[in-house]
Amino acid sequence: MPDSVSLIRVLLVDDHQVVRRGLRTFLEVQGDIEVVGEAADGAEAVARAAELGPDVVLMDLKMPGVDGIEALKLLKEQGSTARVLIVTSFTEHRTMVPALRAGAAGYVYKDVDPEALAGAIRSVHAGHVLLQPELAEALLADDGPRAPQGRGGTLTDREREVLSHIADGRSNREIARALHLSEKTVKTHVSNILMKLDLADRTQAALWAVRNQAATERG
Repeated sequence: MPDSVSLIRVLLVDDHQVVRRGLRTFLEVQGDIEVVGEAADGAEAVARAAELGPDVVLMDLKMPGVDGIEALKLLKEQGSTARVLIVTSFTEHRTMVPALRAGAAGYVYKDVDPEALAGAIRSVHAGHVLLQPELAEALLADDGPRAPQGRGGTLTDREREVLSHIADGRSNREIARALHLSEKTVKTHVSNILMKLDLADRTQAALWAVRNQAATERG
């Protein structure tokens, strides 16, 4: 059993108790994951996150009262550093795009293989963005607010390299290793990218990169 300091602290958010129980039962046998709490709706999730400080939040989208997307916005407003992984039964892209724009680090479907779910939790905790390729077309067609493509011209060559790695879902540690940089330097580049492109987080940076790369290829 790993030392408790290394455990990934997870908050389960779903309005169905049987779903939460099933997730807890599986996750509690993982040696590196600890379920620290549960919530039945978005409002309770925000309160529990403030109380417990989880590393990862497994969030359902459709819940009574405050839904998953609104909860994502509230978590960001309260300064939560938890990575949010959406666990959903929805397959429509129009449902997932707003969640990614609101700050979700990725999503999995409720029928996901248990081992794949554990892997997804570890992945988002490590800083990855789980952006499935099939979302690219939906993101490009989405009419939501976006940073103008021209802003990409303000990035340095190194920042473009870092952005490319972010779009591939790599964590800061992996980017540092690939580019032979320190993690601190990579974090600085990421901060500069977000500032220059007027983006809120690395998830939005990944979406921006995918969208503008496709636009460039079409042109």
